[in-house]
Amino acid sequence: MIMRKTALYMIGPLLTPFTTGAYASDAAAPQDAFTLGLGGQYAPQYSGSDKYALQIVPVIQARDGAFFLDTEKGVGYDLQTANGFYLEHTLGYNLGRADSRSDWRDGADNLKGMGTIDAVLNTALAVGWSVTPWLTVEGKATLPLTDSQGVQYQTSVTLLPVQSAYDTVAIQSAILFGDSRYMNTFYGVNRQQSLGSGYSRYSAKGGMYGIDTHLIWSHQFDAHWGATFSAGYHWLDSAAADSPIVLRRNEGSAVAAFTYTF
Repeated sequence: MIMRKTALYMIGPLLTPFTTGAYASDAAAPQDAFTLGLGGQYAPQYSGSDKYALQIVPVIQARDGAFFLDTEKGVGYDLQTANGFYLEHTLGYNLGRADSRSDWRDGADNLKGMGTIDAVLNTALAVGWSVTPWLTVEGKATLPLTDSQGVQYQTSVTLLPVQSAYDTVAIQSAILFGDSRYMNTFYGVNRQQSLGSGYSRYSAKGGMYGIDTHLIWSHQFDAHWGATFSAGYHWLDSAAADSPIVLRRNEGSAVAAFTYTF
């Protein structure tokens, strides 16, 4: 979803969007590690908002063999092959959306009357291939478990034009898709919501709804301290952009995070 990805716990994909592919490309097993950090993101209050908010969030990443814990992805495992193919399965959490300004999840005052989108436990399955050490392609599906927000899909391409002992630069672009329930949960306006909010009714169709692109620079100061900076561009297709709650279809974001690896 194009939204405030941090929502208290979500900057992982901007910090290490290329980790799985990078490991798979050289057929090496990921090293066990434990990382703590602090990050900040300046991003729209929700997908389609014309107002921005700054959030300060913790970063936690841990790995033991194929198993990992990540403040964005949740808990999961990945399986990787010598020819660059990999599979990743995770159990995570989506914080939903409030109908007022929120400091820990998506939400804005102009959504008053739209109601709250409840948080949900979800599971995600990603399959990818590191075609070369500098190119990775991936397909991913995220399905709700405890309540239905609908199903979200994405296909992404990651380029790594710079890779050194201290610096990595990545360009990652993802095409986003959602089924009709997902689209109407986050972009639709039903009769009750229309009466409560004053927005006109809108039924969103399933399918492609946006493109999410990031330029990420990760720098390692030494064996322990590191930093990551990211600039994002988010574009909503007409399926989402035609919704009356979408006040801006082109949005940007910025992330900065500092980490310490034990």
